[in-house]
Amino acid sequence: MKKTALSIIVAILTIALIHAQEIQIPKIGVKAPEFTAQSTNGEINFPSDFGSHWKILFSHPKDFTPVCTSEIIELAHEQESLKKMGTKIAVVSVDPLEQHQSWKAAMEMMEYKDRYTEKIQFPLVADNDQTIARLYGMIHTTEDVGRNVRGVYFIDPDNIIRAIFFYPNEVGRSMDEMKRTLLALQANYENNNLLAPADWMPGEDMIVQVLSQEDEKTINNEGSKYYQYSWFLVFMRNSGKR
Repeated sequence: MKKTALSIIVAILTIALIHAQEIQIPKIGVKAPEFTAQSTNGEINFPSDFGSHWKILFSHPKDFTPVCTSEIIELAHEQESLKKMGTKIAVVSVDPLEQHQSWKAAMEMMEYKDRYTEKIQFPLVADNDQTIARLYGMIHTTEDVGRNVRGVYFIDPDNIIRAIFFYPNEVGRSMDEMKRTLLALQANYENNNLLAPADWMPGEDMIVQVLSQEDEKTINNEGSKYYQYSWFLVFMRNSGKR
C-alpha cells in the first residue's frame, strides 16, 4: 500500500516537473535555444542560419486573426529598415505550414492603411508540435494552451537573449518600440558602459555606468562630453547617435 502511494506521488511530481519545464521562459543573458523547423522560406536552423546578425523571434497566437495580421503586415513594412540595422526576423506560431502559406499570400495582397502591398521576406515558422513554444516559454497556462503568447525575443550576434517582451492578445505590438529597444541594445552591445535612460530615443544622450578618474574631473566642464545630475546619474552627450 505504501509502495503504491509512493509511486503515485512520484508520478505526480514527475508530471508536474515536466509541465514546469515545458513552459519555462528562458532567462535574459542565456544562449537562445536552438531549433530546426519548416517555414515559408524552407527549413531553418535557428539561430545558426541567421549568422552573426541581431535576431528578433516574433511569436503570435494564431494565423488569420486580426491583430496578428496587422502586426505581420507592419513588420513586413519595417523589414528593410530592420535589415539596415543588421537584424533578421523569424515569426513563429503553432499553426501548420500550409496555413502559414495561405495567410502569407493573403497578407501580401493587402493594401493595409492605403499603403502599397509588401512581400513578406522573413520566414513564418510552423511549430505544430509546440517544440519551439516549449523551448521559449511561449505558451502560458492561463491562456489557450494551443496558442502561443504574443512575444518578442531580442537575440544578439553572440546568440544571447537580451530582452523578452510579452503582450496580451488584445494589444498589438509597437514596431517603433521594438526598434527603439533594438537600437538601445545595439548601443550597449557596442559599448557595455552605456545604458538607455527612461524614454530614451535614438540619438539622445545615454547614461554612463563607470568613468575613469580622469573623465570624472571633466564632468560638467565646458566642452566636456560628460554631465551629471548626481554622483550616481552621469550622462554622455550624444552617445546614442547612430
